[in-house]
Amino acid sequence: MLKEILINVREEETRVAVLEDKIPVEVYIERSPNQRLVGNIFKGRVENVLPGMQAAFVDIGLEKNAFLYVEDAQPSRNPEAGNNPGLNLNIGDILKQGQEIIVQIVKEPIGTKGPRVTTHVTLPGRYLVLMPTVDYIGISRRIESEKERERLKELANRVKPEGMGVIVRTVAEGVCEEEFRQDILLLHKLWRKIQSRSTNTAAPNLLHRDLELVQRMLRDIFSEDVDRLTIDSRSEYDKVLEILDIIDPKLKLKVFLDERENIFEDYGISVELEKALKRRVWLKCGAYLVIDQSEALTAVDVNTGKFVGSTNLEDTVLKTNLEAAVEISRQLRLRNIGGIIIVDFIDMVEEEHRNQVLATLEEEIKKDKTKTNILGITQLGLVEMTRKKVRPSLAEVLQKSCPYCEGRGKVLSEETVSIHLKTQIYQMAKQTMAETILVEANPIVAARLIGAGGANLRELEQRTGKNLYIRGSATHHLEQVTIRPLSDQDEITSQTLPVKAGEVIEVKVVEPHISNMNDGIARLDGFIIDIEGGGYLVGEVVSVEVTKVHRTYAKARII
Repeated sequence: MLKEILINVREEETRVAVLEDKIPVEVYIERSPNQRLVGNIFKGRVENVLPGMQAAFVDIGLEKNAFLYVEDAQPSRNPEAGNNPGLNLNIGDILKQGQEIIVQIVKEPIGTKGPRVTTHVTLPGRYLVLMPTVDYIGISRRIESEKERERLKELANRVKPEGMGVIVRTVAEGVCEEEFRQDILLLHKLWRKIQSRSTNTAAPNLLHRDLELVQRMLRDIFSEDVDRLTIDSRSEYDKVLEILDIIDPKLKLKVFLDERENIFEDYGISVELEKALKRRVWLKCGAYLVIDQSEALTAVDVNTGKFVGSTNLEDTVLKTNLEAAVEISRQLRLRNIGGIIIVDFIDMVEEEHRNQVLATLEEEIKKDKTKTNILGITQLGLVEMTRKKVRPSLAEVLQKSCPYCEGRGKVLSEETVSIHLKTQIYQMAKQTMAETILVEANPIVAARLIGAGGANLRELEQRTGKNLYIRGSATHHLEQVTIRPLSDQDEITSQTLPVKAGEVIEVKVVEPHISNMNDGIARLDGFIIDIEGGGYLVGEVVSVEVTKVHRTYAKARII
């Protein structure tokens, strides 16, 4: 498999894309170093202790207080031992209000929630992760050779500071003891500096900021299994080479400068990012996925779409589900979807086929560095998964909730809006002494209110006893309406009718008249212009003179 890293450095943001066989599988975007919080270490002050939730809120100087669970606040423990009931303490036994503590952010603030923090600090290096509060040695699960695992564990035991723990990273496979010592020396020095800052500063305060995106990528992603790293900025290229001189000079041979103007566009990554923001994802076979992200969970539905197969139904279903399993794994990484994930594969009759699809999904998930668990198939035939959520998803970084639909993804239909609008008109008619009411709405809604030949408008006027002027406005959103009474005659004339008799205007003929095909119809903010003899000019822009103005339309002639 060809693995590449592409770095795009712009004034407003830095973007990193990881490609496998030329296909983007992961994207990292950092708009400002201050935006990313995970990995940062703070001196905080306990604001509230909540025994009922076995948690505490900690003021670390951000807009929202950080959330600290009891398991993240307990004294030193083996991070892989789980929650041992014999060691568990109540949050009130560990923390007191006003207490000052050192915490590290492990989860970004998302939505209305503040960041999640832990007192068990981890300091990642190139080969090792130092854990100053835990006496423990761990080896990356991705290192499969038992002999190599034992060797690395022995080396780690020799170099780790007394009373502290280390985790050996995947990239450490085959590394010698001296490189371990250099790594641990730098990390231990960093921890002493953090402790010194904590002693000499008041809470809340930032003690340590994690590396910027390009530096983190060199530390965490760029390793021997990467075939090529391409960067489009000369200054960042020079910095990368300087860093690699220190951490791994051999990797400098894989770094290339490409100063083309639109590197993400040329590699097709921008197109993939646009697709990753859509609900529907098409598969090569013609089937498609529908991905719906909500606050509680993400649902993925698999559909056959245009794919009809060539042999039998079960074979078609199996091929669709196998391709879907591969694409689902990629989409989870590309979109950085975390939390609970439910996948609704197309129903399979044969147990062997279900196992085959699950095996494919598990194999693809192994490529993901983010911890992901496949929990199996439920009684309803749904595949349950969890994926660790550390940073905001791609959608959360690039999008915000629609101010019109408030994140629902839908707006009211014109029929619903017009029904609600009628009710508002009736209420306004009862409340005002004015004889005239002006209604402004989206042209589609206005057309429904007026009705064919003004029938609905006449009925509304009879029921309200008012003169109603309904005006379409292209600037009005579909759900937006404006209703106000008009009492001054000059205001009525100026506000209700967009044209005057004798006025010359340019309009586009959009359709022939429904009952007189010889005439053409144009619209001016929803107001109808009936152009005599303009039926043959559909699609053209013409100059016309307004000859007569009615409340819902005007007559005009071609100049």
